[in-house]
Amino acid sequence: MINKVRKKRVLVAVLTMSLCANLTVNVVAAEITTTTNQPVVQQADDGFTTFFEVSQRMQTEYQLSKYDVINIAIIGFDESNFKDILIGPDGYVNLPYAGTVKLVGLTVPEATILLKEKLGEYIRIPDMAVMVKQYGVRQVYVMGEVTNQGIYTLTSDYMNVFAALSSAGGVKKKGRPKHIAVVRMVEGQVRMKEIDFDCFVKNQDHTQNIVLQDGDMIYVPKSKKIDLQEDIMPIVSAVGLFRTLTR
Repeated sequence: MINKVRKKRVLVAVLTMSLCANLTVNVVAAEITTTTNQPVVQQADDGFTTFFEVSQRMQTEYQLSKYDVINIAIIGFDESNFKDILIGPDGYVNLPYAGTVKLVGLTVPEATILLKEKLGEYIRIPDMAVMVKQYGVRQVYVMGEVTNQGIYTLTSDYMNVFAALSSAGGVKKKGRPKHIAVVRMVEGQVRMKEIDFDCFVKNQDHTQNIVLQDGDMIYVPKSKKIDLQEDIMPIVSAVGLFRTLTR
């Protein structure tokens, strides 16, 4: 039992060093937020699958993300007050009059409605438009049986499993592409969905090429079965430690 605990501690340390070694020096990476609560893993069930399917549908229309830069144009109002507004790592923008407003996860039309409502309490707005000037970087973790484990930066157009695996050099011969896990932190809970990536490659089944979100992890196992406690939790713990060290 002691040897098993020591083995897990060594695994966490190795994974942490691996993540640090693959980190590109970047201010964005240093500002990743973390949670101090012990994460809870939820296996893929009907509710969990629905969560991912809803995420897929929502991302058919672009959703604002942290580090995006937006411009707000208001008819008859000085635009200099609403140019180059950065969405912070907490998902909020800081605006004149309205103060802090959370925009992460909203589509541009949804953000326009919300901001018009918030700003309309203080100024008269005949009409208003929200435009994305610059898209922020997204980072994903690729672990397990891939050529190069680590953290990879993807653009908003390529936030999917195929792009993440390609960035990591592809799946090794010992890896099981039919049993790849996509792991996501949602409100302090670790959620996992298993996908059959072979179906995407051989049968063009695009439902297996999941749209990713910033901070997602892709894990390629050696075996057909993914053990949550043995395979996923040590990596989640290592990622949590890495985020704490790079804050």
